[in-house]
Amino acid sequence: MPSLLRMMLGLLLLCAGVLGALPVLGFWMLPLGLLVLSLDFRWARRGYLSSIIWFRRMRKPARRAKPADEQAR
Repeated sequence: MPSLLRMMLGLLLLCAGVLGALPVLGFWMLPLGLLVLSLDFRWARRGYLSSIIWFRRMRKPARRAKPADEQAR
């Protein structure tokens, strides 16, 4: 795929991702747009990787420490 076409597609996905509150368009387009742009730009690669890390942290439930009296049992 030519570089110019990739850049246009990536920018289109990023712009559509900003309108994430609308139906069909969603925030899922932001990492996808960064993924397409990451083939050509280092800043997009860093943004894509940081967004993937953020999404994984949000999906993982927070582990809570057990109270001391429950650990003794």
